[in-house]
Amino acid sequence: MIKVVRGNPTPEDLAAALAVVRARAAAAQALPAGAPAPRDSWSDPARIAGHRLPQPGPVSWSRTYWPGA
Repeated sequence: MIKVVRGNPTPEDLAAALAVVRARAAAAQALPAGAPAPRDSWSDPARIAGHRLPQPGPVSWSRTYWPGA
């Protein structure tokens, strides 16, 4: 059951929202029972750790702030 709590959506707005909810429900049912849910790319740790950090050395202090140096 979907209930509009606030606002005054048009029938087109309600149809679009319902289409999204139904598509997500159908996609969730299409997964096998034991399969893990697919990960979004934004939560992938490799995205954050894709660049190398400065290595220790005599001038490493100058490379700690400026990413282009």
